[in-house]
Amino acid sequence: MKNPENEIKLKGDKDIATIPSISDKALRINLNENIYGTFAEIGAGQETVRHFFRAGGSSGTIAKAMSAYDKDFSDAIYGTEDDGRYVTEPRLRKMLHHEIKLVEQRLNREKHPTKLFFSYANTVATIDFAKQYKGHGWVGIVFQVEPDEAYNEIILHIRFKETDARLQQETLGKLGVNLIYGAFYKHNDPKRLLRYLYDHIDKDQLEIDTINFAGPRFADVDNRLMSLQLVKNGMTDAVMFDPNGKNILPAAVLYKKNILALRGSFRPVTKVNMDMYEKSLQMFIDENKVKKENTLVVFEITLSNLRSDGEIDERDFMDRAELLCSLGQTVMISNFQEYYKVVEYFSNYSKERMGLALGVNNLVDIFDEKYYRHLSGGILEAFGKLFYRDLKVYLYPMEDEDGTILTSQNLKVHPRMKELYKFFAYNGKVIDITDFDKSHLKIFSREVLKMICTGQSGWEDMLPEGVAELIKRDHLFGYKERNSVATETT
Repeated sequence: MKNPENEIKLKGDKDIATIPSISDKALRINLNENIYGTFAEIGAGQETVRHFFRAGGSSGTIAKAMSAYDKDFSDAIYGTEDDGRYVTEPRLRKMLHHEIKLVEQRLNREKHPTKLFFSYANTVATIDFAKQYKGHGWVGIVFQVEPDEAYNEIILHIRFKETDARLQQETLGKLGVNLIYGAFYKHNDPKRLLRYLYDHIDKDQLEIDTINFAGPRFADVDNRLMSLQLVKNGMTDAVMFDPNGKNILPAAVLYKKNILALRGSFRPVTKVNMDMYEKSLQMFIDENKVKKENTLVVFEITLSNLRSDGEIDERDFMDRAELLCSLGQTVMISNFQEYYKVVEYFSNYSKERMGLALGVNNLVDIFDEKYYRHLSGGILEAFGKLFYRDLKVYLYPMEDEDGTILTSQNLKVHPRMKELYKFFAYNGKVIDITDFDKSHLKIFSREVLKMICTGQSGWEDMLPEGVAELIKRDHLFGYKERNSVATETT
């Protein structure tokens, strides 16, 4: 039996010249006598399967196509959800697993020894009549690459950017075809598969903000790296993953939360970072409007902090992520250079109090006009967006070259920004972290990194407990054990 990956490419395939059309992709699937499965689509019509019907030869591909729009019918088929919602990841997983189980039960393997079974599903909410809610959805596929192999799985979350329900339906249909085509023909290169999801779809039509791969064909895929690709490729502005390294939906974890964000390079994470985190968090939850149990701390790394010689250094990213996860932190990778964009992003999901933990040098940078020349209102527009919400900045001090401790009271901004700075600093928007460890002020991550790379000693004491051991064990940040070098020299 031929593996789909090894079949001759269609003329016009992207690897040869141009992008194959949606109908060509559907036809290629239909003409593969081994690919056979079901379609279950809820909420936006049967937009994906119709491409396969129209392409011709669909009887060799489609075992069943269905839409259980009525909630009672849907619950009778797939069961009920604890939260009563239908456009969720658990709902999608129930759909996928229920349908693929039926395929296995109803189609005899002895009769179909070469079939590659699959189940495609989506559960989607398109734009509402008031056009206040643009809509979102979950899309996924479980599939085989060999008939005697376990199933692989690709699940993703989308957000619509278009403001017309019909256009959203059409975009969803194209995405579904791209996903099925990519699953069977591009699974050996998940990064390329990701890019192909946008074939015949513009970035201003659709956002993919979460994706997870699982199964034997993706055993070596790190989903954190796939999240990074989403931001790198401009498919979304930010992605998040939990301390276990699992990609998580930003909307789900940020919804109605009090949010404290710490931005940094974390290369590596040092005692300064953790002291800033612990002290700012305590001040944040001491606020009257903040409840500890409803507070989320986010360690944010901007894409610009991950670039090395103009390219994303994926190994470096993984090193930082591993350390932050080991400390039990939630990590966000963003495309935001300016702080006001971070606040705007969080505001999409929560109206509760927010906080930013910053160092003095970061706050000084915020008052640099060069970052806001692209805004018609300049720095005033940016600060209006930054502070219009119930936001506070928790400022961690810095020790100057002459030993002076710089705080909000004595830091220096450009003379033109002096009055603007006073307005915010003296109106309770900027709060100094006073209960800090002075010995940590002499720790700089760039110096620690240099010591690690050059084999110097003493850097271990500058890092949180357990971090140095991880760096040595996993050889992070280019660490080479000095003892082995000394042995070779001897």
